[in-house]
Amino acid sequence: MASLKLGSKSEVFHLSGHTWLCKTGLKPDVMIQVEDQSFHLHKFPLLSRSGYLETLFSKASETTCVAQLHDIPGGPETFLLVAKFCYGVRIEVTPENVVSLRCAAEYLQMSENYGDANLIYLTECFLTDHVFVNWEDSIKALEKSCEPKVLPLAEELHIVSRCIGSLAMKACAEDNTSFFNWPISLPEGTTTTTTFWNGIQTKATSENWWFNDVSSFLDLPMYKRFIKTVESRGVNAGIIAASVTHYAKRNLPLLGCSRKTGSSSEEGTNYGDDMYYSHEDQRNLLEDIVELLPGKKCVTPTKFLLRLLRTSMVLHASQVTQETLEKRIGVQLDEAALEDLLIPNMKYSGETLYDIDSVQRILDHFMLTFDSSIVEEKQMMGDSHPLKSIKKVASLIDGYLAEVASDENLKLSKFQALGALIPEDVRPMDDGIYRAIDIFIKAHPWLTESEREHLCLLMNCQKLSLEACTHAAQNERLPLRVIVQVLFFEQMRLRTSIAGWLFGSEDNNDQSGALEGHKNTNANMVMHGMRDRVYELEKECMSMKQDLDKLVKTKEGRNFFSKIFGSRSKTKTSPCGKGGEDALMIPETKI
Repeated sequence: MASLKLGSKSEVFHLSGHTWLCKTGLKPDVMIQVEDQSFHLHKFPLLSRSGYLETLFSKASETTCVAQLHDIPGGPETFLLVAKFCYGVRIEVTPENVVSLRCAAEYLQMSENYGDANLIYLTECFLTDHVFVNWEDSIKALEKSCEPKVLPLAEELHIVSRCIGSLAMKACAEDNTSFFNWPISLPEGTTTTTTFWNGIQTKATSENWWFNDVSSFLDLPMYKRFIKTVESRGVNAGIIAASVTHYAKRNLPLLGCSRKTGSSSEEGTNYGDDMYYSHEDQRNLLEDIVELLPGKKCVTPTKFLLRLLRTSMVLHASQVTQETLEKRIGVQLDEAALEDLLIPNMKYSGETLYDIDSVQRILDHFMLTFDSSIVEEKQMMGDSHPLKSIKKVASLIDGYLAEVASDENLKLSKFQALGALIPEDVRPMDDGIYRAIDIFIKAHPWLTESEREHLCLLMNCQKLSLEACTHAAQNERLPLRVIVQVLFFEQMRLRTSIAGWLFGSEDNNDQSGALEGHKNTNANMVMHGMRDRVYELEKECMSMKQDLDKLVKTKEGRNFFSKIFGSRSKTKTSPCGKGGEDALMIPETKI
């Protein structure tokens, strides 16, 4: 740390209670009051260096002049250093006190008109030659500039802006080395320092070595000015986002900051050592953090955005802040994880365990960015990224529906609305949505047959895997119509497979006579197995039909039965409407 030693005389000041006395052998003729301390001094040393004191005391007629300087920057501590400088007593100028000394010198008008090498000149040279070229000294100087009594004059003298500019240039050193035209000093080991935060190990690199310092020493107003200055110098948006994320994690208690938590309440969080963060303070900090985050897609981790959204709901942040977060999450929803999407419902009138409405708005924003025509165009050009993106989101939402489906307070309309936002042709398989539907029906046993049928329209029975088909065929919770559809489509799938084997065996007979016997044997074994499975399915269907014949006695029941199986007991054709919604005819199998 740089320092500047001034003066050569030994110490002549001593404190008696709240009074500073100067032992020079002469009777004091000046008494200056600064806050709760008084200084008994002599006119000549002070007036020879300070224009302000010269003007003040030149009009005094009393033998002993009295002045009050309660508003001097830095208070009694700084004025004591100024007095020692005027008497030629040894003092040391450091990055911690140079800002208050510079402001006090300006306040007292200690320019070169009142002696060579006066305090304004010396402190200004120290700032320029030593403080602004060193990262750690600039941080300390800026921190001291934020003190209430010092800040107004430090702003007027552009000390704050020069400190921020110096820090910003050093933070941009790797990307903008041409900005430097003087030697600079950066913290040692900036490329090898390893830090831990919330159990996550991060290695400081040339891009993030400054994150911890600005997060620890700068309050939010100064940090905002610093990060905007860094951004104006063309630094990558990803670095800006990483710095803002680091600042939020360190200083926002409810986000899980790295400070040791003492106690929390509905009003705020107390860390001990007189550190208390009210919910209002945290809410204001969170809203400012959201404004600072770059708007560019995917530069801010989706996980962090979801944590911010959850915290904003706890703190009851403004509607604008929550909407901004939901939009930013929506455009990169494909990068989200299921556990982060499970946001507890913080509304006072909330009925459901999780905030379904927020997730639906997030999904709406994602779907707005997904243009099917663009996807088709990019697919023709060999770009499959958009399709991969929406497939990931479809899988994510299916998993989310399965997690929230067990909530008894979740209404059928909300479940259907969220599931219907995903286009049917996007899911490669419908096992995920089937699982969610099954859990929902199990948790809501009071659903009518009609409501269950309407709910099952979210899935396509033709896109269920063999395991899902087997489960659905034995699932007593599903509507009978859906079970029949599942059995029918599985039967059709097996027929298609058998036909494929038959055609394949004929082609193989034409192409290779040597392997004919071996291939026919394998094909016959497979076909026999498939025949057995088809027979089992037909038996199940016929058994179900017979049970229905016994149960359906009313006219309405006969109409329902005829819609499913037809009026004839056996048919040769099996028309099936789109999506399995029209009547199904179970064909008689002949192999």
